[in-house]
Amino acid sequence: MHIVLASNNQGKLAELQAMFADLDCTLVRQGDLGVPECPEPHRTFVENALAKARNAAAHTGLPALADDAGLCVDAFGGLPGVDTAYYSTQFGLPKGDDSNVIALLTQMEGLSERRAALVSTLVAVRTPQDPEPLIAVGRVVGEIARTRAGSNGFGFDPVMWIPQFGQTFAQLPVEVKNAHSHRGRAAQAMRALIRERWFGA
Repeated sequence: MHIVLASNNQGKLAELQAMFADLDCTLVRQGDLGVPECPEPHRTFVENALAKARNAAAHTGLPALADDAGLCVDAFGGLPGVDTAYYSTQFGLPKGDDSNVIALLTQMEGLSERRAALVSTLVAVRTPQDPEPLIAVGRVVGEIARTRAGSNGFGFDPVMWIPQFGQTFAQLPVEVKNAHSHRGRAAQAMRALIRERWFGA
């Protein structure tokens, strides 16, 4: 079975394909199938992920999987949340992972409250009108480090310090990170849902 991934993020595709390796399915990036980007006007991860999954399914006729993820910082009242991808642009920096990390470290300078959560919400639909979308949420709580550390991963991985490991996500081996990350936890739950609901296994 081919499932269209409602994202053009190569890092996300690689992570999810590895996590779904034992399912009889192949993930295909939506851009490779000519699917246009979907607007994300909603204020919750689940609504945005559902909109993206429906958009990808409508344009391809294939089942679709979408992820909406972000960083929720306690000191900022849960922001940047759904605006994580564009976080740096509100400070005059270009959009991108590196700029986001620079903006976050700058905004948190001098703050002692550094608790934050990385959240990933995965939504899968069989068709655009699927009345029973599969929804899986993964959440990891840690602290924003004062400086970057590690070269694995992407996004906020170099500054997301995980007390359980005493390291940032970017310092962990890829297989350990994938097993314990917000996306890893969501993917494990989604894998079980797809196997049960779509494959009847």
